[in-house]
Amino acid sequence: MDKTVCELFAGVGGFRVGLERASKDWDTVWANQWEPSRARQDAFDCYCAHFGKEDTHVNVDIGLIDKATIPDHTLLVGGFPCQDYSVAATGAKGIEGKKGVLWWQIYDTLKAKQPPFVLLENVDRLLKSPAKQRGRDFGIILASFWDLGYSVEWRVVNAADYGFVQRRRRTFIFAYRNDTVYGQQMAGHDSLATLNTDGFFARTFPLKPNVIASKKDLETHDLLEITQNFAFPFETAGYMSDGHIATVKAEPDYHGPHKLLRDIMDHDVPEKYYLGDDIEKWKYLKGAKKIERTSKTGHKYTFSEGPIAFPDPVDRPARTMLTSEGTTNRSTHVVKDLDTGRLRLLTPNEANKIQGFPEHWTDTGMSDRFQYFCMGNALVTGCIERMGKTLGQIIDRED
Repeated sequence: MDKTVCELFAGVGGFRVGLERASKDWDTVWANQWEPSRARQDAFDCYCAHFGKEDTHVNVDIGLIDKATIPDHTLLVGGFPCQDYSVAATGAKGIEGKKGVLWWQIYDTLKAKQPPFVLLENVDRLLKSPAKQRGRDFGIILASFWDLGYSVEWRVVNAADYGFVQRRRRTFIFAYRNDTVYGQQMAGHDSLATLNTDGFFARTFPLKPNVIASKKDLETHDLLEITQNFAFPFETAGYMSDGHIATVKAEPDYHGPHKLLRDIMDHDVPEKYYLGDDIEKWKYLKGAKKIERTSKTGHKYTFSEGPIAFPDPVDRPARTMLTSEGTTNRSTHVVKDLDTGRLRLLTPNEANKIQGFPEHWTDTGMSDRFQYFCMGNALVTGCIERMGKTLGQIIDRED
């Protein structure tokens, strides 16, 4: 089985960077990136600057693409947004997901191409959404995979727990077709063994031994019924096969080296990244607050927030980087420069390195602001590299 990849919502290529670090055998045969709100397609241009402007690198709204025209591939990857995945009835027993919800583009690709393996990334709150029906959205995703003949593992991974330089919690979803060699092998494992020792994530990101926290059967892969009735408190690790769900709270078991923020910081940083006379404003933004506010209905309430370290400690991993990084707000990192001792922002290059990209990866003609934005949207490529190695071993056994 060839190690061919289809990359949806490719951004600046985080999945591809990680996989190709894991092995040069990974071959991306098709990639799509489209930023609907921007005239400039800087992320796609960055992708092409590194991987070539090929006919198979497509800068078109994925919703306009006939999924049957996508080349066959062994592994489908993508980081997709946490949205409302619910479906509605359309008459004559038809159902339809909400327009613009990108999960359904993945679902359509799965139906059309039936790749043996799937690796997806999302925010950690995916498992708990929506607030009024906890777990419904993830239940829809699991039911979708079940209906198409896949089993699924998931894990919320905090990259810093496994030695990486950012405290970034993300939900990773690994799905495999049940008729693969791997699927037939895993059918003989019980849920506890899969989650603790034998499964994809247990082999890649080891856990302390767990007992099953909770189990549930989906009972139906009718997505309308799931939308209307399903709720379940998913934990941070889990497994679904044939509609049977098992889930545990993941406790990392890692004893290797840890990278710190100072390890990736630049030297000889240009003056424009220093705070200048704005230090008091930054102290206020980072500090604790209690502010009286009035709601639209006239109700008065107190808005409060705790302090954030100012400056950010450089002897720890970085905080989670957001798309607002580099702007004047509370979530932006402020560090003490290693050479001058003065306070400054992270550089775009440091933002690249926090996500594990090669140096100056996004320095391809886009603004500093959009470089930060791209990195806030990206994933920790080192996590993908580790998963790529495990996946490579699995696919090698498919022959």
